[in-house]
Amino acid sequence: MKFSAEDRLAATLAILERLIAFDTESSKSNLGLTAEVETYLAELGVDYVKVPNAQGDKAALFATIGPKVDGGVILSGHTDVVPVAGQIWTSNPFGLRRADGRVYGRGACDMKGFDAICLAMIPEFQKAGLSRPIHIMLSYDEEVGCRGGLDTIARFGHDLPRPGAAIVGEPTSMQVADAHKSITTYVTKIEGYEAHSAKPHLGASAVEAACKLVADLYQFGEDLKAVRDLRFDPPFSTVHVGIIRGGEARNILAKHCLFQWEFRGLPGVAQDIARVRLNALAAAMAGPKLSIETQTETETPGLAPMPGSRAEELALKIVQSDRTVTVSFASEAGQFQKAQIPAVLCGPGSIDQAHQPDEYIEIAQLEAGIAFMRRLAAELA
Repeated sequence: MKFSAEDRLAATLAILERLIAFDTESSKSNLGLTAEVETYLAELGVDYVKVPNAQGDKAALFATIGPKVDGGVILSGHTDVVPVAGQIWTSNPFGLRRADGRVYGRGACDMKGFDAICLAMIPEFQKAGLSRPIHIMLSYDEEVGCRGGLDTIARFGHDLPRPGAAIVGEPTSMQVADAHKSITTYVTKIEGYEAHSAKPHLGASAVEAACKLVADLYQFGEDLKAVRDLRFDPPFSTVHVGIIRGGEARNILAKHCLFQWEFRGLPGVAQDIARVRLNALAAAMAGPKLSIETQTETETPGLAPMPGSRAEELALKIVQSDRTVTVSFASEAGQFQKAQIPAVLCGPGSIDQAHQPDEYIEIAQLEAGIAFMRRLAAELA
């Protein structure tokens, strides 16, 4: 049976329309979408494993096409999307709209377009005579810390085949990205002691302590600029404080204050370097009337370049290029690399269209993604 590129594009668009129809914002369940995909996989006779989260309201799917052996290639995509609240769309964000060579809808680019390509290509994968398997993993909670694939990854080499390479289909305009920064997010909570502002020596202001800590973090951010990697934009690690809340009245020393902040580190820079710095200053400031506690909210490892890895060599061969790029966002690729599975990013669409109102992906990018999958199947046959 021969499969035409036009048929695969039509199948991709049909599946993408169904995927976009599910509102899978990270704060919501993705089980409606996974049930739809499970039905599709069952119809095609594809073996898969469902990996629910602890609460049972979300799940990842891991499907295998080809022999159930180690050393295959995993195609990794996430099912969650960012919110649409506050954005002005010209059409229903959860309804596929095709116009001017583009497909519009929340997640069309990031990254249900890639998911749809993988699913639409399954019949072709099944007929390719694969000697090594192609796995498809659809995760959840990628947008809020890349946590939704961890339980599945932990099972590789145990009750699930261990892939030899991972291709994460984040939007890179079908370029091969071999590196991205790490992201760690924190909340620092400060408890002081209330007193009248006319006699500040009688209390301890949580707001004042927060100001000192935040100012030092930003100074540390300046220090971080000394270590550079010109492949990134910006070419250094960064610290950012996004939210500060505290105090009850202008003339009362604040009892409570908190701030939420993040560290984005170049590959090779310790992820906890900023927290270690903050903890040292906090310890020096703390006393009987002042306590400071910092909690890690999310921790996403960076992706370090691995020149000559199987993932890089395979992806570069398929896209017919000898050049890799870096990306400015984090992904699940770092989780695979941390599990000793070489990984790269390569997917259709541009990150410039992700998270925007009227998010879209070019039809030409979907076609390029389909061509990539066809060459991948040929390489693994």
